[in-house]
Amino acid sequence: MNIGIIGSAVVGQTLAKGFQKHGYPVRIGSRTPDKLKDFSAASGIDAGTSGDVAAWAEVIVLAVKGTQAVSALEHAGSDNLRRKIIIDTTNPIADAPPVDGVLQYFTGPNTSLMEQLQTQFPNPRFVKAFNSVGNARMVNPAFAGGKPTMFFCGNDAEARATVARILEQFGWEPADMGKAAAARAIEPLCQLWCIPGFLQNRWTHAFKVLWE
Repeated sequence: MNIGIIGSAVVGQTLAKGFQKHGYPVRIGSRTPDKLKDFSAASGIDAGTSGDVAAWAEVIVLAVKGTQAVSALEHAGSDNLRRKIIIDTTNPIADAPPVDGVLQYFTGPNTSLMEQLQTQFPNPRFVKAFNSVGNARMVNPAFAGGKPTMFFCGNDAEARATVARILEQFGWEPADMGKAAAARAIEPLCQLWCIPGFLQNRWTHAFKVLWE
């Protein structure tokens, strides 16, 4: 599968190199591809506009700030997104400081950013994943306690199955939480994950489900 990354910051670059490591054809897109010149030279991953990358890709990874998610998809172009799987790594983090270590969100408890994106862009198939861990441990993390758990969800079963296979390749135990409404529970995991970081400067953990 051709993998297109939308987002030029560290999460996008990390996942781009992860897909490259696992043998996928990958390109990375930005509104201003020139900012990726050094990254492309060092990694060998081609950069282009978000629209060009989205048109080429079969699976798209959305790796931008939550406040920029809508505009990034608009820039990619709705025709280029049609029926594509979009792995949504975003979180609805507000432009406000944390409160006692808790990130502030611009969504309420009975909605999620991914649901909003799926409503506004109904043709692609969104799957929430990679939003509940820091970028340093997104690709093949090593923990003494074994494989960590990555929660994911989305309305399309085929898209979820594709993402589950990717998560397994990337060293995760996939935990399918069902349809898009589950993002209301998955997105706040970012808030929980960040608390030890903000309060204790501990950023080296991940979630693990113990199944009976």
